[in-house]
Amino acid sequence: MITVHITDDHKMLTEGLRLLINESTIATVTGVSHSLSECRKVFAFKRPDVLLLDIKLPDGNGIDFCAEIHKKYPELKILALTTHDEYSVVRRMMENGANGYILKNALSEEIITGIESVMKDEVFICEEIDALIKKQKDQAIWLTAREQELLRLIVDGYTNQEMADKLYLGVETVKTYRKNLILKLGAKNSMVLVKMAIENQLI
Repeated sequence: MITVHITDDHKMLTEGLRLLINESTIATVTGVSHSLSECRKVFAFKRPDVLLLDIKLPDGNGIDFCAEIHKKYPELKILALTTHDEYSVVRRMMENGANGYILKNALSEEIITGIESVMKDEVFICEEIDALIKKQKDQAIWLTAREQELLRLIVDGYTNQEMADKLYLGVETVKTYRKNLILKLGAKNSMVLVKMAIENQLI
């Protein structure tokens, strides 16, 4: 069973999420925080598999907190759950260590799928943000030599650890490259990324 912690200051929303997740049979909510300070205190003693994190909180913002918590607990999966639908916010959140991004108006199924996906070490972007990213990307896709190298290995089925070993990079660096490629190409997840790479002859 996947364990989930929710950090959001809207109590009605957190209760609804708790009910949704607990009824999913694939995950259970082990804790709820209504501020970043509360979350820090909980994580000092017990950490979940997945953190559902809002961006606007009473004592700070989830973007900076995402970087902080990702650096401290790199194994933790962070799933942004917010109302912010600006491309710059999405990109900063993902660059700071988030494994996925979901809007609060997303379907219930997307939230559960998002939790499952990040636990499989996949990047998950909800449908609305996926469409936003595709609008932002340039018509001509330009990749650096390193990005092309990473993309080729992803298409060949290498894991993050295998790519890190082959390219003499840290696993977290490889994960960041993968997330940036997904955002740059406007792909929803790694599977779509591979399909786009082949269809657009990017490798």
